[in-house]
Amino acid sequence: MSDGFPGKPRVLRGAFVEFGLSLPPLFVVFQFNPLQLTRNRSLTFAAPGTTVTATATNQAPAVPPRTLRQFHAGVSDLSELRKQQLVTVQEQTIGFDIRLDATDRLDERDTITEQFGIAPQLSTLELMVHPKEESLLGAALGALLGKPEGFSFTRGENPPMVLFIFGRKRVLPVNINSLNITETEFSTDLNPIRATVAVNLTVIEGKSVPYLYSKAMTEAMSVLNLANVADLADVVVPG
Repeated sequence: MSDGFPGKPRVLRGAFVEFGLSLPPLFVVFQFNPLQLTRNRSLTFAAPGTTVTATATNQAPAVPPRTLRQFHAGVSDLSELRKQQLVTVQEQTIGFDIRLDATDRLDERDTITEQFGIAPQLSTLELMVHPKEESLLGAALGALLGKPEGFSFTRGENPPMVLFIFGRKRVLPVNINSLNITETEFSTDLNPIRATVAVNLTVIEGKSVPYLYSKAMTEAMSVLNLANVADLADVVVPG
């Protein structure tokens, strides 16, 4: 439906989309884009040689390990320090809220929304954190249509693999760590018509095509930051 502004830029919407074909196929396009995303990457640092062997069971180590601060205090060359300290980089986590509201579709007299509110969207989100082998529909279709060798309608005992798509530069394979659903308003049949879903994700970093594509986009954006190199003239860097 037109909003009266034909020249208005198209606003992309985020989504969760299941990677790979299974039944039922799972996808949720966000009705409203999140107001904010919280992204976090944790790193832990340790001094080299901190793994020590005890002299005997339940006894203290023969040589107490150096603390990270003690190690830093003994190295003056920062390049050498960077090489020696032990670093563990955790995968990125992302958190945000999804808002669902049936009001507009109820005003449009959408039949499914009138009968079920936002239950279809909420149910799809819930299925994204259930093992696929527990799918009753997938199992029924498999029994009805048969299972070709090497193919399964239910995709095994783990939850489905999900892509978090947020614009053209972020197509990230993720694990859904938590899904916190708060239903705030209901129809006369007690179907939810408003809800907020707080999700927490861990990005699956590796050699998959979606992740490598998103990483390439991040590196490309970093290259564009070189346009601001003149700003370094306002920064005091000791010689």
